[in-house]
This record gives sequence, C-alpha cells and structure tokens, in this order.
Amino acid sequence: MPYLQLDVAGPHPWADKRRLARRMSETYAAMMSVDVRRISVAIRELGEGGVWRVVEAGTDPVPVSVMMLDVRRGRPPELRMEVAKALCAHCVKILGLEEDRLNVEFTQHSGDEMYHPALGGYSPEWEPGES
Repeated sequence: MPYLQLDVAGPHPWADKRRLARRMSETYAAMMSVDVRRISVAIRELGEGGVWRVVEAGTDPVPVSVMMLDVRRGRPPELRMEVAKALCAHCVKILGLEEDRLNVEFTQHSGDEMYHPALGGYSPEWEPGES
C-alpha cells in the first residue's frame, strides 16, 4: 500500500503504461511523503465498453475511466485532491484519457492493513509532517 488502480478501456502500449506507472509512483511518493517502494500501480484494460457512466440524466452511458487509490488514513482532503489532480493529469498526458471522463476514489486504511515483507512488515501510521 498505497495501491493505485486505474480501470480503462484498452489496449494501451506497454511502454506508455510503464511510463504512467512510474510517473504516478513518483508523483504520489513526493506529494504524499511516502517511500516509493511501497507503491503498487495497476493499470487494468477492461476493453471497449468495460467502464461506463451516465454523464447527463436521460442519456446513454458513455465510456469512462476510474482510478481507485488505497492509501493510509490521515491525509487532509486538500492534499488528496491535489494528488488526484496530479495523477489525472498524467493519465490525460500519457494515455490520452479525457479528464472529464476520469473519476478518482480514495479508500483509506490504517497502517496495519498494509503488509510489506520487503520493507519489514506493516506500514507505519501516517503522521502530519512525515517525510
């Protein structure tokens, strides 16, 4: 954890997905003050028609993308919004996603819900001012 998950229509080139995963990881680590080695990124290509949303009442659903961010509890809402905006910008620039068709949802966890064997076990609880 954190686990950054992006559901998109696909396919997208492997190199673009790798570049997006790197940019998302670097941005998240810098903005949320977390060790980049704790971050996992999933880019799930659900194919044409894999994710839908009605964007205006009375109209047919349109294809969209959804980003789910499983993170440690405690970050202020303003910081989470800035992270969401930055990660969305990477998705728009690298994969060509439409910003108004991309939603971000956060799921917050305590540190003991995130186990990293390579980093010694559970994640520490987040503390303001953490670096």
